[in-house]
Amino acid sequence: MVKDEVVLVNFWSSPFGTRVKIALEEKGIPYEYKEEDLFNKSSFLSTINPVYNKVPVLIHNEKSICESMNIIEYIDEAWSDRVPSFLPSDPYQRAQARFWANFIDKELYEASRKIYRGKGEEEQESGKKEVLRILKLVEGELRDKAFFGGDNLGFVDISLIPFYSRFYSWETFGKFSIEEECPNLVAWAKRCLQKESVAKSLPDPIKIYEFLLYLNMYLAK
Repeated sequence: MVKDEVVLVNFWSSPFGTRVKIALEEKGIPYEYKEEDLFNKSSFLSTINPVYNKVPVLIHNEKSICESMNIIEYIDEAWSDRVPSFLPSDPYQRAQARFWANFIDKELYEASRKIYRGKGEEEQESGKKEVLRILKLVEGELRDKAFFGGDNLGFVDISLIPFYSRFYSWETFGKFSIEEECPNLVAWAKRCLQKESVAKSLPDPIKIYEFLLYLNMYLAK
């Protein structure tokens, strides 16, 4: 049997790369990790992702797969013999999972940037309201389930949980409490953290906050 060669190219703070880490850990797939300096991108990154020139990139047997949610689906299909399966077998439930993961992917990161990089209180307040709107919609979809995928970590869980590392930063910059606004969602996040795949993959919230402070100063130069 030929051994799979799996490499994850990522930047440590990326919530998108964290998704891929969790997926690989959940499936128990051994992989090599390569840190990419996004402040001084290598020519290697442009070779493996010539379209976007960004992380994460999964390299499986010398073939590159880009974009985090696309990578997670690839992992689910390429290692379909390994449990758990991230997407439901039912077509409707699978479509719903893809819808909510896509909603999170398209909306949350951009909205949250206004909180810590907003120019003035008005833009910051706008970002805060938008983030809470998104989180409350997602919390409504969670309802009383343990995870979005039911009893197990699934596609939507993996798409959202990396942002939990940023909750502290959003709250600190925006001066609000996500737990007060979305208690069920925070309870869900704490359940996710009980899983080893999540606990070992998520970066430290304080380290993320310090990085965002540094990033603001760097971009202000």
